[in-house]
Amino acid sequence: MEPHLSSSNTQHLLEQQTPTTTTTTTTKSHGKLALIPLVFLIFFEVSGGPYGEESAVGAAGPLWAILGFLIFPFIWSIPEALVTAELATAFPGNGGFVIWAHQAFGPFWGSLMGSWKFLTGVLNLASYPVLCIDYLKLVFPVFSSGVPRYIAILVSTLVLSFLNYTGLAIVGYTAVTLGIVSLSPFVVLTLVSIPKIDPSRWISLGQKGVQKDWTLFFNTLFWNLNFWDSASTLAGEVEQPQRTFPIALLSAGVLTCLGYLVPLLAAAGAIPLSQEDWTDGYFAYVAEMVAGKWLKFWMEIGACLSVIGLYEAQLSSCAYQVLGMADLGFLPQFFGVRSKWFNTPWVAILVSTVIALAGCYMDFADIISSVNFLYSLGMLLEFASFLWLRRKMPSIDRPFRVPMGMPGLIIMCLIPSVFLVYVMAVATRTVYMVSFILTVLGILWYFFMKFCKSKMWLQFNNTGEKLEYED
Repeated sequence: MEPHLSSSNTQHLLEQQTPTTTTTTTTKSHGKLALIPLVFLIFFEVSGGPYGEESAVGAAGPLWAILGFLIFPFIWSIPEALVTAELATAFPGNGGFVIWAHQAFGPFWGSLMGSWKFLTGVLNLASYPVLCIDYLKLVFPVFSSGVPRYIAILVSTLVLSFLNYTGLAIVGYTAVTLGIVSLSPFVVLTLVSIPKIDPSRWISLGQKGVQKDWTLFFNTLFWNLNFWDSASTLAGEVEQPQRTFPIALLSAGVLTCLGYLVPLLAAAGAIPLSQEDWTDGYFAYVAEMVAGKWLKFWMEIGACLSVIGLYEAQLSSCAYQVLGMADLGFLPQFFGVRSKWFNTPWVAILVSTVIALAGCYMDFADIISSVNFLYSLGMLLEFASFLWLRRKMPSIDRPFRVPMGMPGLIIMCLIPSVFLVYVMAVATRTVYMVSFILTVLGILWYFFMKFCKSKMWLQFNNTGEKLEYED
């Protein structure tokens, strides 16, 4: 039997294509995510603060970096956030984008979307313990290499994953605390920098003799401003998702954009340009030059806490995506088992953690490049699903609806899609090969699960998330 979103009502919906919906979920009410924790989980899914944006200045100079973080959200982040807001409120179940692709194009594409997005998530997840230890080694040099480094990565990954196991509400309020603490040194840096700012430094195109690296520039923007749709996999765990999601996305968007632009303006305007020094971690040295070692140390601690927030948010997204795929019948029921103590999907958390641990020992550059390529494939399918669902199900209840007709929506999705194609076109041969292999594995996984279901070798859900529809 093909995996499907609900009972026969859903199949009738797919045939008629003209329903309105009233959605209910089967998730227990305790531990639901409120608005503020959801805002900070989205913030950490996307950003986590200005840490890492320094490379944009090093690649193209202050003016291009400022323009990039000012304009890029309008051509990339806002379209992705609008798509997420509409579809997450129309289909508010765990699984997010998997549900959207399934509803638009059927189970094969839903499963392939799940494969791409899950691999994107866990490979992304793998980079965070490495980043955390890279910051800690500045304070504790013993973690720089060898066995101590490997042990530190292992222990930090397991500890952070255990926090996720204790409950999504706890993770959400932890994200609020981590967000405030990790952003606070940038507030201080901005205030201290104000008397030293020279606005003419903002319009510098870069130092003479320093060649521009446009690939690094656009990858930095892409890396720092994507994953707006990741929190959609948590929709089944959110209080009143139809109302909460649009507000949370808007709030997180404002916080993210200000979190990038304001410190960048302060730092670039307060010190003379030394473009080659603008690499990851340079904000800490700017803090030392502007205020002293105390602010540098504070910023390094903030960076570490930000990485923790990034890990928790990404692991939550991965785990609840797996839970959603088990609810939909794409994975055996075992993957959707919840903890009796915390009501969290402990099997999904464990699987995500194990794969992330394996990725921790890969080359960091390969991790990022592979993540960007698989993410691009998933986003192209997501934009296509969004447009097709508008045409296929025009009357379905959309508590939030992007206020455009089909021509406007096509243009809105086309512009970021061109950038996605560019990101894929500049990938290396190694990335192409890795992405091809992972895609083939995702396709084989779908047919293997289908075969197992036909032979009744494993137990699968046949009803998934319960949705009620009215014609």
